[in-house]
Amino acid sequence: MRILVAFAFSFAAAVFLSVYGELDAVLPVLGGGLAVTALLLRLFLRKKSRVRTRALLILSGLAAGFLWTALYTAVFFQPAKELDGQTVRLTATVADWPQEGTYGGYTVLVRADTDSWVKLSAILYTDGQGAGLRPGDRIETIARCTLGDRTFAGEKITYYTAKGIFLRAQAYGRLAAERPDQVPPQYFAAWAAKALKAGIDAAFPEETAGFVKALVTGNRDSLTDAFTTSLERTGLSHTVAVSGMHLAFLAGLLTLLLGRNRRSTAVLTILWVVLFCGIAGSTPSVLRAAVMVLMLQFAPLLDRERDGPTSLALALLLLLWVNPFSAAHIGLQLSFAAVAGILLVSDRVQDWLLRCFHMDRLSKPANFGIKLLRMLPYFVISTLSATLGASVLTIPLVAVHFNMISLISPLSNLLTLWAIGFLFLGGLGVGALAILLPEPAAVLAIPFTALTRYLQWVIDQLSRPALAALPLESVYYRAWLVLGYGLVLAFVRAKGRRPVWMPLAAGTAALVLAVSLTRASFRAGDMAVTVLDVGQGQSVLVRTGDFLTLVDCGGDSRDDPGDIAADYLQALGRSDVDLLVVSHYHADHANGIPQLLRRIGVGEIALPDVEADDPLRMEILSAAKRQNIPVRMVREDTCFELAEDRTVSVFAPMAEEGTANELGLTVLASAGQTDVLITGDMEQEGELRLVETAALPDIEVLVVGHHGSATSTTPELLERVSPGLALISVGPNNKYGHPDWDTLVRLDEIGAKIYRTDLYGTIEVQL
Repeated sequence: MRILVAFAFSFAAAVFLSVYGELDAVLPVLGGGLAVTALLLRLFLRKKSRVRTRALLILSGLAAGFLWTALYTAVFFQPAKELDGQTVRLTATVADWPQEGTYGGYTVLVRADTDSWVKLSAILYTDGQGAGLRPGDRIETIARCTLGDRTFAGEKITYYTAKGIFLRAQAYGRLAAERPDQVPPQYFAAWAAKALKAGIDAAFPEETAGFVKALVTGNRDSLTDAFTTSLERTGLSHTVAVSGMHLAFLAGLLTLLLGRNRRSTAVLTILWVVLFCGIAGSTPSVLRAAVMVLMLQFAPLLDRERDGPTSLALALLLLLWVNPFSAAHIGLQLSFAAVAGILLVSDRVQDWLLRCFHMDRLSKPANFGIKLLRMLPYFVISTLSATLGASVLTIPLVAVHFNMISLISPLSNLLTLWAIGFLFLGGLGVGALAILLPEPAAVLAIPFTALTRYLQWVIDQLSRPALAALPLESVYYRAWLVLGYGLVLAFVRAKGRRPVWMPLAAGTAALVLAVSLTRASFRAGDMAVTVLDVGQGQSVLVRTGDFLTLVDCGGDSRDDPGDIAADYLQALGRSDVDLLVVSHYHADHANGIPQLLRRIGVGEIALPDVEADDPLRMEILSAAKRQNIPVRMVREDTCFELAEDRTVSVFAPMAEEGTANELGLTVLASAGQTDVLITGDMEQEGELRLVETAALPDIEVLVVGHHGSATSTTPELLERVSPGLALISVGPNNKYGHPDWDTLVRLDEIGAKIYRTDLYGTIEVQL
């Protein structure tokens, strides 16, 4: 029996229950009760057996997990709670290099002093005074403190606490800094990381350096949002999150250079792995991989056998011991799930594939050329096996956290993993060399630059197909995912001969059916309106017959609004819209359009012919020109006649001058007696002009203007159009206070049913 495995995973289960179950008040009781139960079991069941031993290990692990989480919270999290909402004189040690934020400010990770011996990891927000800080500096300032378990708007989050950052502090006034004569040893890794990134920047061209830095150090700051999206859609995000794969490459290179099964190799590998963890930021995925690699290296030093499950269990135990809140870290969950899936599944799949292709019976060739030829099928089989194994347990987590799964992941891993290994080692070596010898390093970087361009091209191309990744907004896609796991379980448990083609064919047929049903449900009725959840912003898709109109594409959501719109369309089996209307050039209505145009086809773009020098307008025009998309500058009311009783009318700006909100376009989509009105951010003056000049009918759906602000949705407009449904695109806990209470009252008094994206997410209406 693997004693450590049973205890560690029980400990982890208790920690996860504590973090996600919000059991703070009862943790001591739970832990104490389980500890007493374990003690009684040991006293009264003295006869040793596997069942008794397993029960004791599980009970002890659960008790330890609950009690440790309670103790950790009291000792390390309570000091942060006491500072919450306080303005204090903050003294701290800078732990990492400052990062430039928005509006010229800086954020820097510090270790803040408290009244006790506890040092709190905190994010310090400061102005330009923070630009010159460096790891090891001692600082003092006046700061307003906020607990790290929520946003500044009050929304609960785990992003910071999962990283062990329990406090955020906004500095005010003078920031005093004292620099030590020598950098403390614990900050050497941060200095090494900065030097390595600078070396990569010096050796590689600008358009490839960002990807190389992300691959080598895990730092994604230089990656564009578009490329990050491509990585997510192709299932390759793990390549730029330093993990077991990267450390395995590093350990493999050292073994190749220094020799296998040597104690000196193990010692040097251990030192390199520890240093590299610091360079890569010591994230949970890095630390998990490091512990497992170190266990493999310590095994020969201690004359012990290597065991994957035991290494994985120890890694999880240590990470949760250091910070129980890291149980909520998505990277930790995905990293451990991937390795667990590989340990459970990959070897079996690989052996089965080798038997299927009769490769398990082949004798080892003596000829080097034949060995080389056989490497390709072995590589394909091992890559597919590892990808499938890792996916077994990570797909449900990805579905829960990101509401999406990558269908093209096996192919993308197959086409890229071989190059990833070479580029990681090459980028690491070239970057290190460039610190001392930049010119020779630039020459050595040439083949690796070509490799980077290949990877960027493959990732971009594989991310483009409509079903490369499957958004799980549709109930039919979620049902297909559940069915897929049901088929896998049935196949595994079935007795006798089990033809693989049967579950594969059933799963494929179910996917085709899910796509068909999703598309059919959207096409039901004469019209459909979808208000996409883009945070504080707006993007509205209107189907009039078969004609698709997208009105605006902007917001402050975690994902690019262009990706949200493209994902929604591609989930329907569409990769195009017939008409894109931009109401006005504010970011919350248009910042996603460049990414949208990159991913899907657009028949025509309608823009208000105002603010000729607006940067966002120029960016949209430039993107449209690259994609050869015709642009209609709307100067007067325009009607798109789609069929006998189907039209999309675009009303020109209601004034020749004024604010951007008043100079926007308005859209009225009609199918028979069904009408939808979208007014953008039009305010009171514009709405009054619209009522006076446009022949507005009674409408079924109003997409409420300006996110429900007090200055829009006037009584005059509501009396004219009498909407049955009022749809409000608004971000949760937004700083503008949208929607305004008076606006909601006016809508209720007119008899409109109100639906909001901050409460319901994406809103779909069939008409």
